[in-house]
Amino acid sequence: MAKTTKKNTASVEDKLKALHQLQVVDTEVDKIRIVRGELPLEVQDLEDFIEGLNTRLEKFNQELNAINDNIVANKNSIDLATDAIKKYEKQLKTIKNNREFTSLTKEVEFQNLEIQLAEKKTVQHNANVLHKTEIINSCAEQIAEKEEELQLKRDELNEIVKETEKEEKILLRNSAKAEKVIDERLLNSYKRIREKVANGLAVVSVARDACGGCFSQIPPQRQLDIQMHKKVIVCEHCGRIMVDSNMFEPQEA
Repeated sequence: MAKTTKKNTASVEDKLKALHQLQVVDTEVDKIRIVRGELPLEVQDLEDFIEGLNTRLEKFNQELNAINDNIVANKNSIDLATDAIKKYEKQLKTIKNNREFTSLTKEVEFQNLEIQLAEKKTVQHNANVLHKTEIINSCAEQIAEKEEELQLKRDELNEIVKETEKEEKILLRNSAKAEKVIDERLLNSYKRIREKVANGLAVVSVARDACGGCFSQIPPQRQLDIQMHKKVIVCEHCGRIMVDSNMFEPQEA
């Protein structure tokens, strides 16, 4: 035989009371999170931004390393070409015919062109090094500034969380306790309504013959149905769950 749960045995009135209590608790949690404001999102945005900057900085450093490697390669090319010229000039002193002279002269000219090209590239690379270094320094400064801002916001958020953490934990326990009485379908409806409405109020009482959420007038028969506590009644205009305020006794936190 299946085990009977509290949700299965709870009356509609019990579920309505639990829904109301859940709304009261969730509203208090909302207030705490409003106090925190946009800080959690701001912290997350800053963390993501800094991560992006670090990725860019790493890329810039890799590009700078590649430029420096090219400078070293050009220096090696110049050294090799210079050594080759010395060798060819030495050979020119011992040539025996015009053909050898022409061949060695062309080799010397070619190596000189290689040196000129390498030197031109080196000048360009050195300019790129200066430009890339400026970008890297600027990026590093921006990271330092954002990390300082992030730390301030983290400290501010941690202070607020510290002040409200104990209260929030108690409220969340009370929320979980209330949820145990409500069947899953009704609980899901409650959560969907909360997500849709701006103020998070999914459960409202009838005040002055009107819905406490959208303030639309409630017909007398519908008010009577609400007061009977026999079924879940929703507002025809805003879809909020309506409860009879007279059924609640003051509850201790």
